[in-house]
Amino acid sequence: MKMLLLTIGLSLVAALLAQDPLDLVSEQLDLTGTWYVKAVVDTKEMPVEKRPDKVSPLMVTALEGGDLVITFTIMKKGQCHEKNILLEKTEEPGKYRALHCKKVVQVEELPVKDHYVFYIEDQRRGRPFCLGKLIGRNLDVNFEALKEFKKFTQSKGFLQENIFIPAQMGKCTGSGGSPVLQEHQLSAQVLEQDKLQVKVWVPHCER
Repeated sequence: MKMLLLTIGLSLVAALLAQDPLDLVSEQLDLTGTWYVKAVVDTKEMPVEKRPDKVSPLMVTALEGGDLVITFTIMKKGQCHEKNILLEKTEEPGKYRALHCKKVVQVEELPVKDHYVFYIEDQRRGRPFCLGKLIGRNLDVNFEALKEFKKFTQSKGFLQENIFIPAQMGKCTGSGGSPVLQEHQLSAQVLEQDKLQVKVWVPHCER
């Protein structure tokens, strides 16, 4: 009986070792589905006029082999344009490369359920540029997630005054149509109650 249990145990261990560890991490992260950008931070304070006045939900699709595709919508000349970015997995768990290896994207799981951070390293005019995005499964205000995001930004050397909350853009009304802004907004009063010194960027609906 003991030999049988030992054999079964060794078989399970062998099966686990045979699996790609990156695939295991991908399953644990459970990134597929729709995500909402709840907060953004960058290494150099972005001028208000250059900030994204609204952000669309992110649709994450897992490909065979562990790569991910991020689908989102951007505004260009008053119209919606869908974009797809391929994230190619690396040997380091949770780390991906995008745009022909020009960008490095690290996915960090927060201790708050259904909340992650996309930490992006890039180059702007030959100089390093970093960006952090707090994403969540829904638009509900989660103070614990905001606190954890604040801790993360501090650990990466971001200035707290560089954190801002973008408005949420709904689905476009047809191909190339105008976006519908989500009514859900994080108000300055709500953020002040949590004593998080972050800026709220409230856009105009018309551009």
